[in-house]
Amino acid sequence: MSSERIWVVIPAAGIGSRMNSGTPKQYIKIEDKTILEYTINRFLEHSKVHKVVVALNPNDKNWQDLPYQENSRVITTKGGENRVDSVLSGLDQIRQFEGTEHDWVMVHDAARPCLNPRHIDDLVESKATSPDGAILAIGAVDTVKIANNHQSIEATIDRETVWLAQTPQFFPLETLRKAIRVALDSEATVTDEASAMEVAGYHPALVIGSRQNLKVTEPEDLMLASIWLNRGI
Repeated sequence: MSSERIWVVIPAAGIGSRMNSGTPKQYIKIEDKTILEYTINRFLEHSKVHKVVVALNPNDKNWQDLPYQENSRVITTKGGENRVDSVLSGLDQIRQFEGTEHDWVMVHDAARPCLNPRHIDDLVESKATSPDGAILAIGAVDTVKIANNHQSIEATIDRETVWLAQTPQFFPLETLRKAIRVALDSEATVTDEASAMEVAGYHPALVIGSRQNLKVTEPEDLMLASIWLNRGI
């Protein structure tokens, strides 16, 4: 086995309140599978991925119905109150399980089921030139405004400098684990893994993603995700 493996952490402890559904959004079905199944399968089907760690809500009642109970490549761990806590729990689980300081990890949103396998390849390839890691992102196409407290325009940003972060976000396992702890200890705002790396002084690269890799957040996103999934990514 290679001394340098690629793990995946999927924080799936959220309740998806904006979906206006009694079911957490990662467990909503599109055709015959839940969103979370599509997401997990993207990585299980990829030859470069070692194992997938899923961080679950302690009160999760849906996971037991998914077909991963006997799958040795899927590990679960207890998620936390916030996304960053779930990610850290997943990273800790990897280190306790069999992860080493040579391994890398991709963190991916549970509700991004339409990831194209070629973007996993693009991130893996970026490792050769980006030792601080990399994230998928897309450039802004709309004009970007800064608002004041009265919801009036304060300024306009040059959109050429604006990128919209996606996942997966890909980093050396131990570097990310330490960076998140540094960010939490300093009470920094951690909205994604790259922001924790930034607090620790790293400069992750941007890898061009796709609008297809949407995050299911609002009810209308389900229709778009269904279209992409039915087309066969």
